[in-house]
Amino acid sequence: MNTYVLKRLVQIIPTFLAVMLLVFLLVRLLPGDPASAVLGDRATAEIVERTNRELGLDRPLPVQFGLFVQRLLQGDLGDSISLKVPVLRLIAERLPVTLFLSVYAAVLGVLLAVPLAVLAAVRRNTWVDALIRGVFQVGLSLPVFYVALQLLTLLGARLGWFPIGGYGEGFTGHLYHLFLPALTLGLNLAAVLVRTLRNSVIEVLTAEYVSFARAKGLRGRVIMTRHVLRNALIATVTLLGLNIGGLIGGAVITESVFAIPGVGRLMVDAIFGRDYPVIQGLTLTFAVVVSLVFLVTDLIHSRLDPRVELN
Repeated sequence: MNTYVLKRLVQIIPTFLAVMLLVFLLVRLLPGDPASAVLGDRATAEIVERTNRELGLDRPLPVQFGLFVQRLLQGDLGDSISLKVPVLRLIAERLPVTLFLSVYAAVLGVLLAVPLAVLAAVRRNTWVDALIRGVFQVGLSLPVFYVALQLLTLLGARLGWFPIGGYGEGFTGHLYHLFLPALTLGLNLAAVLVRTLRNSVIEVLTAEYVSFARAKGLRGRVIMTRHVLRNALIATVTLLGLNIGGLIGGAVITESVFAIPGVGRLMVDAIFGRDYPVIQGLTLTFAVVVSLVFLVTDLIHSRLDPRVELN
């Protein structure tokens, strides 16, 4: 396993380099420039030009990219143009918030998806199955920001059950303040997982070894936990890992709606402010996090399914 992990870590390097080049070029295709965004509309053309020159943005793109790579190899992502602080410090302060929110959302999504998918599979082709699939189908078709606004308005503003923003203090405070944004992302994830897990459970329920377990007189709960869920979850775990990247992407919108001080909200502010170093640093961080999540997913997959070889 150690050799496999090492190979996968080495394979991340080309992905990292491709993302680094793409984000460097794409961020410069955004209309406007950092100096105009920082100085505002009243700044004269001379001041804007001088500021761009001080930031090194008047140099040719290959020169700028070379300096960017040189700093990156030294562990320096540069300083934020608008906030005037190192990008690494910003990421270190805000990334834990987004990771906490993503894990929280994944847990809620799984807690919702597993029992409902099993119930839909056991009661397949009944009104219970149709209701569960219909509700999550509607949920899957709704945009994340719309679901976030509805939950915020109903459960936060009108009923006052949960805070409408912020991160809270301490572990329980984080759980309380992030419940609505985590539920927003978790509902979207659960809609994807329910469909896949329901089909997997139905397929496993018709397998011969499950019929043999019934013939041996094993109780239904034992069959479901030991034989059905263990095999049905294999595809779901892979799908969950693939959707972790979607959770981080969804956090960009959700953190803005709920005013959460994570890297998602930081990314939105950086895009509007044309803060090139922050956008580049965050995108590279997302690439690394998603690559590591995929690696962990493959390791868990191999644990659940002995037929999968790590090579």
